[in-house]
Amino acid sequence: MRLVFAGTPATAVPSLQALLASEKHEVVAVLTRPHARAGRGRHEAASPVEQVAAAAGVRVLTPARPSDPDFLDQLVELRPDCCPVVAYGALIPGAALAIPQHGWVNLHFSLLPAWRGAAPVQHAILHGDEITGASTFQIETGLDTGPVYGIVTEKIRPNDTAGELLERLSHSGADLLLATMDGIADGSLDARPQPADGVSVAAKITVDDARVDWSAPAVHIDRLVRACTPAPGAWTLFRGERLKLGPVRLAAGRSELAPGEIAVNKNTVRVGTGSHEIELGEVQPQPHEEHEDHEAYLAQRVQQRQA
Repeated sequence: MRLVFAGTPATAVPSLQALLASEKHEVVAVLTRPHARAGRGRHEAASPVEQVAAAAGVRVLTPARPSDPDFLDQLVELRPDCCPVVAYGALIPGAALAIPQHGWVNLHFSLLPAWRGAAPVQHAILHGDEITGASTFQIETGLDTGPVYGIVTEKIRPNDTAGELLERLSHSGADLLLATMDGIADGSLDARPQPADGVSVAAKITVDDARVDWSAPAVHIDRLVRACTPAPGAWTLFRGERLKLGPVRLAAGRSELAPGEIAVNKNTVRVGTGSHEIELGEVQPQPHEEHEDHEAYLAQRVQQRQA
């Protein structure tokens, strides 16, 4: 099939690479979000998907909105048979959905209808799911409600962060998306409606959501920190300053520390919670915008703490 691939972050790169390598399909263009400002200098940068597409010599489309008339005209001219989507980052309007013969097919990182929405991997970890996966489905105007072509499952490991789990799913999901394109092309695959039961919604996790409540049970804090790693990053306040927290370790036995109380010895920093104590892992001070040299700022803060 002639494909227009839509995606933006690094999570979408394995799927694009799999489709580019396929001898059965032709990626005639890539749709991705416009350049975003990144880094200390806030310079505009192309998305990971755009970088891969440009290196492969594939046409790149970066409309401000996929409803823009110019983009819709370009899509008609490209004559795609199908538009596979992985984490594009914008809703596809009905006018665009109607253009390809086989519509738009999304790779979503959950076992639908569980965790429809923006943050399925984070919510799976946060809520203690033992199994998750990825689904390919036909995009409709509803939020991740379309019929499903196929799924792949993935066990959530006890220490998985959202970044680690998403990395594995991005590769197994790429195989699923390619198999889905193959099945649509040869007519061997039909999409089936999602079950009415088991629907859950995975709203975006904000910075405010990522603040640790030390009165919560230790197991919840552990899940929150892992779900927010690497983004948006779990955090807490210490002496009025914000600290970013990496994954923690659960200590055995009930806590002798009050929630939020700290105990320090030579090898560990323990904190009380609403149940068991936890041991802190990596802790980073929040850099101030006026400090252009982040590494120098961190070194300065460490020296101040030691003093």
